[in-house]
Amino acid sequence: MIKTILTIVFLIIGLILTVIVLMQESKSAGLSGSISGAADTYWGRNKGRSMEGALEKGTKILAVLFLLLAVALNSSIFK
Repeated sequence: MIKTILTIVFLIIGLILTVIVLMQESKSAGLSGSISGAADTYWGRNKGRSMEGALEKGTKILAVLFLLLAVALNSSIFK
């Protein structure tokens, strides 16, 4: 019973994680953007408070949960 619930949660987290990653802006500016000073803008300094910062934090949290659930579901505890 608990394995079924964890599997459903695992699938939901996987779908949400996919959507969040697709919503993030690409980092294609890369090195050339930081050389020209693009990182020193208002949005660069306040990235943690912007939507992009929130998406990055959400990605990190969901990725850790995804990994932990994957390990838990593949362990011998629920077999």
